[in-house]
Amino acid sequence: MTPIYTRTGDDGTTSLAGGRRVPKDDPRIEANGTLDELNALLGVALAQALPEGVGEVLLRVQGHLFLLGAEVAAPDGGEGRRIGPPEISGLEAEIDALDALLPPLRNFILPGGTPGGSLLHLARAVARRAERQCLALGRSGAVGPASLRYLNRLSDLLFVLARSVNLRQSAPETFPGVCPRGE
Repeated sequence: MTPIYTRTGDDGTTSLAGGRRVPKDDPRIEANGTLDELNALLGVALAQALPEGVGEVLLRVQGHLFLLGAEVAAPDGGEGRRIGPPEISGLEAEIDALDALLPPLRNFILPGGTPGGSLLHLARAVARRAERQCLALGRSGAVGPASLRYLNRLSDLLFVLARSVNLRQSAPETFPGVCPRGE
């Protein structure tokens, strides 16, 4: 049996796709780490009691995040399937369908609600960090414009999913400056 540890990273480096070694704090590795963190958060959200249909959306997004991670890890753009217009339009269709069922939002809301809704709010914040990190890589051409658009839409999707989960599970939205316990 081959051990999971390789010892090759003991010097503070890791491999990009193709084998080139880079420091573990290289911007590509940071971005990929954030995408991995986001994917793990979606996995935790999937372990919660979620309304019907939400799990399928999150599983699809998890697959997309793997594609995006492969793109970020490829030093020369790499080969293979990438995020493109179909994935972006799929997110937009999900956002539009969910948003049509939500009450209009006229104020900021505080993240929270049900366990699943709260995790989706947290995932939204991590998606925004991933977007910022990938945007920096995109300036050098390391991440394509479609992937950047996808990440921008993903944070919107996660926001409306959080609101939808909370609404469907009867958790009220809390507005800044409003203490829900009357304190």
